Amino acid sequence: MKQQGAHPEDTEGTPDASSRPDTAEEPGGAHRDVAHIDEVEGDEPLLPARVHRPSDLMRLVGGVLAVVVLLAIAAFAHGTTSGLEQDINKGTGQAPDLLIKIAGLASSIAILLVPVAFAIERLIKRDGLRIADGVLAAVLAHGVTLATDLWVARAAPDSIQDALTQPSPGDIHALTDPVHGYLAPVIAYMTAVGMSRRPRWRAVLWVVLLLDAFSMLVTGYTTPFSIILTVLIGWTVAYGTLYAVGSPNVRPTGRTLMAGLRTVGFRPVTASREEAADAAEGGDRGRRYFVTLEDGPPLDVTVVDREQQAQGFFYRAWRNLALRGFATRRSLQSLRQALEQEALLAYAAIAAGANAPKLIATSELGPDAVMLVYEHTGGRTLDSLDDEEITDELLRDTWHQVKALQSRRIAHRRLVGDAIVVDRSGTVILTDLRGGEIAAGDLLLRMDVSQLLVTLGLRVGAERAVASALSVLGPDAVADCLPMLQPIALSRSTRATLRRLARERAEREREAVLEASRHSRPPRAHEADDSRPVVLDKAGKKAVRAEQRAEKRAIDEALDEAREEDMLSQIRQEVLRIRPQAPVEPARLERVRPRTLISLIAGAIGAYFLLTQLTHIEFGPLISNAEWGWVAAAVLFSALSYVAAAMALLGFVPERVPFLRTVAAQVAGSFVKIVAPAAVGGVALNTRFLQRAGVRPGLAVASVGASQLFGLGCHILMLLAFGYLTGTEKTPSLSPSRTVIGGLLTVAVLVLVVTSVPFLRKFVVTRVRSLFAGVVPRMLDVLQRPQKLVTGIGGMLLLTACFVMCLDASIRAFGDESTSVSIAGVAVVFLAGNALGSAAPTPGGVGAVEATLTVGLIAVGLPKEVAAPAVLLFRLLTLWLPVLPGWLAFNHLTRKAAL
Repeated sequence: MKQQGAHPEDTEGTPDASSRPDTAEEPGGAHRDVAHIDEVEGDEPLLPARVHRPSDLMRLVGGVLAVVVLLAIAAFAHGTTSGLEQDINKGTGQAPDLLIKIAGLASSIAILLVPVAFAIERLIKRDGLRIADGVLAAVLAHGVTLATDLWVARAAPDSIQDALTQPSPGDIHALTDPVHGYLAPVIAYMTAVGMSRRPRWRAVLWVVLLLDAFSMLVTGYTTPFSIILTVLIGWTVAYGTLYAVGSPNVRPTGRTLMAGLRTVGFRPVTASREEAADAAEGGDRGRRYFVTLEDGPPLDVTVVDREQQAQGFFYRAWRNLALRGFATRRSLQSLRQALEQEALLAYAAIAAGANAPKLIATSELGPDAVMLVYEHTGGRTLDSLDDEEITDELLRDTWHQVKALQSRRIAHRRLVGDAIVVDRSGTVILTDLRGGEIAAGDLLLRMDVSQLLVTLGLRVGAERAVASALSVLGPDAVADCLPMLQPIALSRSTRATLRRLARERAEREREAVLEASRHSRPPRAHEADDSRPVVLDKAGKKAVRAEQRAEKRAIDEALDEAREEDMLSQIRQEVLRIRPQAPVEPARLERVRPRTLISLIAGAIGAYFLLTQLTHIEFGPLISNAEWGWVAAAVLFSALSYVAAAMALLGFVPERVPFLRTVAAQVAGSFVKIVAPAAVGGVALNTRFLQRAGVRPGLAVASVGASQLFGLGCHILMLLAFGYLTGTEKTPSLSPSRTVIGGLLTVAVLVLVVTSVPFLRKFVVTRVRSLFAGVVPRMLDVLQRPQKLVTGIGGMLLLTACFVMCLDASIRAFGDESTSVSIAGVAVVFLAGNALGSAAPTPGGVGAVEATLTVGLIAVGLPKEVAAPAVLLFRLLTLWLPVLPGWLAFNHLTRKAAL
């Protein structure tokens, strides 16, 4: 039955290559056998009617950046802009009046006729969707111009207004328009409808635009910056519209493919689409077809179009940015470049003596696609083979193919299971050479070896994979790849497989520990049936401690038995058995990490908001009038916070841990949170400290998790409570403030969104379940010791009180009675700022906390001249000054093996 899709194919369907009869590869009889099988017409899988092209997004970003740069030049280079306008006005003032009038009249008429004529031409060719895209872009561009005009007239700096406007020739008291409201929509319309691929229309439009700009400049109705801004707005809005709504899908159909094959001398009979075995590598490997001919053996055809060429663009762009110079090929190649690269690699691989598909023809399929024709290889991929079919001889043959490539300095770059094909005779063929490189460096060649080791190890085990590599490449070549044996050097699909296996191993270890814990904990006779606390004598306490030690030994033994090494560690051990002196330190491949990039961006944004608050403050008189008694009080509260933090942690650790050493660990955390986000560095340090103090790893994680969970609950309750009090301070009734109501409604909406979206719901439930799996049993142990629970909750409350009092003392150090803020207001501001600091990716919440605290204090009524220095003093005492003592404490605890 014929299906209806975005691009119906005129080809006939055929079964997969693995199910085709052997006679399909024999000359003469192939077309007859396949034709009998494929008498029913079929279509390709449904293709989307529209695609979102990364190139449109890049042009959108480029246009926005150009607008920002233009406004920055207008704002900060006022002398340059004024001189440029004077020079242009002087030059255009000498133009003849007749020429000016003719240009103005012609441009006024043409600016309306050209879009209409282009629309008629597109409608005649039944391309109405493009006209709709152009109209939408024009409407949006008109709205942007109106908003820009309003902003320039009312809120923009005077320098920007002077660059974009000038006194109107008709009325010296009025100003010209900053942006031309009719010109930007025309540019957006013509760009969105795809005029760039029609050179005649493009030339006509540019002539019209130049005439209009010339006439407007000469008559004094615009400025150069206004014209440039108008063009940028129209161009940017057009590409933003195209990316938002998508561009029409112009992928070639099956009829186009068959016609292209006839153009290069083939006589095709049928063609069937073969689904890609792996779409995780960016999805840009092209569409593959099995084609039968009237005479001769069948063909394998790969079609690459612009949409598929753009897929995976952002992943490749990030890899090129994050890795050092050899990450991936160019982020966005042209079709001609892709065609030439794949053809070059196909010929180079065969010339090197490797088994690779033989390229016999190439051709363009119109302006938006290319075609590569290979001899049909047949066979099955390594991923589709059964385990017993992967013999040692097959493994060695695979390594021989890689050795042949490396002998000519050719890097494959994607030696995964679906790129290794085994034909019916058992010969290994390396496919998917499109992403490879010739004249590759040593690092790329070593990355190929490490990738293939992991690919084979995941199928046959590390021992057989390493043994086959040693037998072909030799121990030195295999040992040299160990520094490349790290996840970031592997393919995307391989990293996903390793992560899945790691989760499965962790789950098995957790189940083994829980099972050992249940079997090693006998019923305790001293516990009453009603679960009430029982007073134990000395012998009973010894028995309890003995049971705990026995339980700990049983769990440790079960954990040792259940612990499994990952594939990368297994491969390293196998190689080190042959070359014990081989380098194992991972090579530095990353240029920048995602966390570092996000931290820099967030820090820059926070610093910008902070600096805007500090530019109008005179710190000299402010510091000379500061109350140093309140500064000393702020220092005292800051120091007391470390004692409170130690109490908050130890309250959820039933085991005996030295208190003073715990305080020192919290001081060391002041150094750690400068080099890591606050919510991450503190958790890691406390977990490590508890493990070194004798607490088992699982229980240490559970204790820190319980502390964090209770801390989160206390934080939310205190924020709501103090927010309620803040709302009732200025009203006689006990009604909560609008801020609290708005916060509660926001939380409710977020909860509804999370519970209604399956992906978000699964994500949250998985994290919460893993958290409670360890926290709840730990809390049951803590509840048996009420004094511990009181210590923990009391420490949390004291910790918050110390920080609130430190911030309040910092405010009083620079303010007076007329600028005082209530404790409830200070508490709300601190709690909100602390929450944002924990969520911010910057170390210590730098930038985000300062901006939030400053804005919050101003919102509750504190003058900006007092709020900014108070926040700086607070952050100086709680973040920056403790860094040196924290570094000393960190080194001391490290020497004592406490960290």
